[in-house]
Amino acid sequence: MSVLHELPLVSTIAIGLGMAFVCGFAASKLRLSPLVGYLLAGVIIGPHSPGFIADLDIAEQLSEIGVVLLLFGVGLHFSIQDFIEVRKIASFGAVTRILVIMAAGIGMAHFMGWSMGTGLIFGLAISVASTVVMLRALEEHHLLQTITGKIAIGWLVVEDVAMVLAMVLIPALAVGSANTEDHTALGLQLLTAFGKIGLFAAIMVVVGKRVLPWLLTAVSRTGSRELFTLAAISMAMGIAFGAAILFGVSLALGAFFAGMMIRESDLNHEVADRVLPFQDAFAVLFFVAVGMLFDPDVIVEQPLQVAVTVVLIIAVKFLVTFGIVRLFRYPMKTSLLISVGLAQIGEFSFILIALGATVGLVDAEVRNLVLAGALISIALNPVLFRWVRDWCISCGMTQKISEKDVLSHLEIEERKALKHFIVLIGAGRVGNTISKIIDHAAYDLVVVDENREIVEKLRRKDIHAIAGDATERDILLEAQVEKADAIMITLPDPFDTRRIVELVRAIKPDVRIFVRSHNDEETEFFRSQNVELTVIPTEEIARRMVEKLIPA
Repeated sequence: MSVLHELPLVSTIAIGLGMAFVCGFAASKLRLSPLVGYLLAGVIIGPHSPGFIADLDIAEQLSEIGVVLLLFGVGLHFSIQDFIEVRKIASFGAVTRILVIMAAGIGMAHFMGWSMGTGLIFGLAISVASTVVMLRALEEHHLLQTITGKIAIGWLVVEDVAMVLAMVLIPALAVGSANTEDHTALGLQLLTAFGKIGLFAAIMVVVGKRVLPWLLTAVSRTGSRELFTLAAISMAMGIAFGAAILFGVSLALGAFFAGMMIRESDLNHEVADRVLPFQDAFAVLFFVAVGMLFDPDVIVEQPLQVAVTVVLIIAVKFLVTFGIVRLFRYPMKTSLLISVGLAQIGEFSFILIALGATVGLVDAEVRNLVLAGALISIALNPVLFRWVRDWCISCGMTQKISEKDVLSHLEIEERKALKHFIVLIGAGRVGNTISKIIDHAAYDLVVVDENREIVEKLRRKDIHAIAGDATERDILLEAQVEKADAIMITLPDPFDTRRIVELVRAIKPDVRIFVRSHNDEETEFFRSQNVELTVIPTEEIARRMVEKLIPA
């Protein structure tokens, strides 16, 4: 026992990760998400359970490292252009949902007899979704680079920025704003917060975008693998820490910006590979730390309050998000996946509650309710996400296209003008490259993509484009698939690609189909569907290199 007390950091890591492995493995054997096991591991080694009690402060700090590395990895795969594509729905959706859930939190405060300030913090805490949980779901189902992933990540980024600003307001709430001086001080605090975030972003775009890639290139020339790994991790942690100290930006947001700037380097994929193992290990500690905070007694002592909190987090947030995404006319499947993925709370919730407790606005009762809601929503979210995903795949989500939605239809003149044309499904990086290099003199092009802003941009360039989910038969028919010379499918989601191939074959059995694949299993399936060309990126790179070495 003396070793446990003398080495709290080592014991917390060893026992935390070991218990997480045991519980995570057991959960997977029971066909549950490993996340459930990680959370249970935290409860077991936490202060509210008998036996060994890990150091909660150390566990929280270790979990913060996981969040930093995770957001750094997100930045490596997320460009400013990606955010611009979804800026309207991400900004409007995130802000609107925060306001609606805040109002619901204030309503619960009135019901519970809490103060207005307590209700406001409670509403803020349950309004923001966990980036860790959402990203795990997107990665598990290969949705990170899809329109679903782009909207969700953009939404989370806006929420994180909003929470940074909220952290400026919370101390002001504790002081009160009864007189003009308080209003003036609050205004100055907000302006300062906006100014610091803007200055940090400007420095990263102007300086970081040039310095970080240059530095990584210089380190790579040394030929030292460990030095390169150290450079990548130190950039993630150093910039996140510096942003928090100098600019008041959250560690997670600072790391996200660092990842976006390093993305400009040709070595970004190697950086991602080196950071990934550390990211996974520390992300597990995040869930363990959440479990350690949870007091199971709250479920027995306040079942009604816990139930209401869970309903607000899962059901109300789902409905609000679904309504917003549908308002922007995105397909049913996209709306459902985004809504269920964001129907949980996480890391920023704990930060806000801790800050509220520090300034005297939040007591143990409110904290336990938020933690109970977090634990239950995080445990249920992967299960709900997988269920919704499987249901969408099984039923195809076929729905009638609204006649009033002009972006989902080709004009009559466009249909008549189409002679020799290709239907390109997916206007991402691969699809955009195809549209640029294709010989428009030989083939016309009809582009199908879920991102309505991309479709609007393509139409302004006089390119035939339709906004919609290509896994729906009506969208394929609207794209004139039955008259097309060929179909090119560039979507990153293998399940959607399979569904589209099957639908296209049912509509026009003899049409030429070209797809991208990720592995040999997918390739075999596409060959069974008589797909003319299946491209696996890694094999294509190898083939091109060999062809250059040994010309045919």
